[in-house]
Amino acid sequence: MVAQILLLPGYLWLMAGSDLAIDPHPFLEAFLLLIVLPLALAALTQLLAQRSPAARAFEGGALAAMVPLMMLTLAVVIASQIAGVGGALRELLRVVPLYVAFAMIAAGLGLLAGRVARFDVAGRRAVVFSGVTRNSLVVLPLALALPAAFALTPLVVVTQTLVELVVMVVMVAVVPRFVPSRPGEARPTVEG
Repeated sequence: MVAQILLLPGYLWLMAGSDLAIDPHPFLEAFLLLIVLPLALAALTQLLAQRSPAARAFEGGALAAMVPLMMLTLAVVIASQIAGVGGALRELLRVVPLYVAFAMIAAGLGLLAGRVARFDVAGRRAVVFSGVTRNSLVVLPLALALPAAFALTPLVVVTQTLVELVVMVVMVAVVPRFVPSRPGEARPTVEG
C-alpha cells in the first residue's frame, strides 16, 4: 500500500502526461489524515495495550468492532459514489475485465507462492486472498483529491471495490477446492 502511494505521482505522470499540473496539498492532506494518522493511532494502541489493561480492553473492543465498522464504511462509500457509477457505467464496464484478470492472475500467483513457500493450508489460503485483495478504498481519498478532469477516477476505484467483493464471494467457494483442508479432498481437474 505504501509503495502504491509513493508510486502514485509516477503513475499519474505516466498515464496523464508530464503537462499535468496537480496541487499536491490535497494529496498530502488525504494521505496524512486518512492513512498515516489511523496507522499511527493503531500502532500507538498496540503499544499501549502491552502496558495498560484499559488500552488492552480498548484494543479488544476495536478488534471486535473492526468488521462491522469496515462494512459500515464500505456501505457509506459505495452509497456516496453509486449514482456516479451508474451514470458512467458504459465507461466503467471497460475496466471490469482488467480487474477480473488481475484477480485470476493474483490468485494463481498466490497459489504458487504458497506452495513454493510450503505454507500450511491456512497460510496458503491467506496468501491467495491477500494477493487478490487490493484495498482500493484506501486510495479513494487520493482519487477524490484529483482535479475535476479526473472525475472518473474515484468511480473506477469504487468499481474495482465492487468487482473485488464479487470475486471474494466466489473465492470463498473456489479456493478451498484448490487448497483443500484434508489430503483426501478432491482437487479440481482440468478437462480438455
